[in-house]
Amino acid sequence: MERILGLDLGSRTCGIAISDELGLLAHGVETYHFSENAYKKCSYRIKALVDEYNIHTIVLGLPKHMNGDLGERAQISIDFKKRLEEMMDVEVILEDERLTTVIATNNLIFGDVSRKKRKKVVDKMAAVEILQGYLDRIRSK
Repeated sequence: MERILGLDLGSRTCGIAISDELGLLAHGVETYHFSENAYKKCSYRIKALVDEYNIHTIVLGLPKHMNGDLGERAQISIDFKKRLEEMMDVEVILEDERLTTVIATNNLIFGDVSRKKRKKVVDKMAAVEILQGYLDRIRSK
């Protein structure tokens, strides 16, 4: 199996995770910082990782409201998906990301990570949650 990239896209950061070669576990790579709404710059960083790890599948978090509706942030993710698919030969899968940041934050709190350190890694850990949820779901089919 090939590695899969997981993304948690924000307005100024993008949490990035990658799967192991067996597609069992997601590991955090980085939290990429960019100027507010500079998604083009972010897409170039993603392209570099796609090239480096020979990625063909990306799982991108889709922020839905708790009632399942899609808002402005969801549309930004949908537009980013199109950008990535046009830039490179990848399939981008949108994955519901509701509560992933909350779960990541709670895991970091449970691990006794300081507030200052949590702020630096929470987006990367949310990307891990998004990707791991996808890996678990496809493995159970």
